[in-house]
Amino acid sequence: MAQGARKFRRMVKPSPSLGLTSDIASVSLLTFFIAALVLAITPGPGIAYVVARTAAGGRAEGLASCFGTAVGGMLHVLAAATGLSLIVAQSAVAFTIVKYVGAIYLVYLGIRLLLQKDRDTPSVSVQAQGPRRALLEGILVEVLNVKTALFFLAFLPQFVRASEPVVPQLVLLGTICVTLNTLVDVVAVLSSARLLASRAARAARARLLRRASGATMVALGTFLALSKREA
Repeated sequence: MAQGARKFRRMVKPSPSLGLTSDIASVSLLTFFIAALVLAITPGPGIAYVVARTAAGGRAEGLASCFGTAVGGMLHVLAAATGLSLIVAQSAVAFTIVKYVGAIYLVYLGIRLLLQKDRDTPSVSVQAQGPRRALLEGILVEVLNVKTALFFLAFLPQFVRASEPVVPQLVLLGTICVTLNTLVDVVAVLSSARLLASRAARAARARLLRRASGATMVALGTFLALSKREA
């Protein structure tokens, strides 16, 4: 009886390696979430677009544009997942190269943000078109945004394990990114009156968030480039 109990405990005892893998995955996901959140709140063309759309056509039009850019963002995520899964299927070495190139690209984007002048802050001018047109235009604007495609290709693979199914990982991470970006856009739309009220305050906030995002990108890209890569 006692021997059987000991055998059962050995069978159900969690594997140390499994626990370590779980811890690594949790830390990686937390790092990804923090980085994605910082990047989401950084003022850029997306936020400028939805705020301008709100100023032109009201909150309904602004919210419609938010959901439009979200749909366009998810199309980029699906495209990135498909393309990167093909790379993994061809060669693990190629996927590792993609990760290194992506890390370098993140550092480059971070340096650009740190060096960006206030006068370079994007300014968008649009006309009222109604919520339906705003939704469709939001999808089109995001789908045609090459920078979004490049960013997903650089950012998402950094947190993917090539030894596990790649597509579900990329879709999950991409969905988190798009969700955070959309939530920030919605907050920007609902707060558009305050965002448009004071140009000086808006510029100060944009400068602070841009520098925080730039520093995050540089640190993240450097850390990922120097850290041990997992196949």
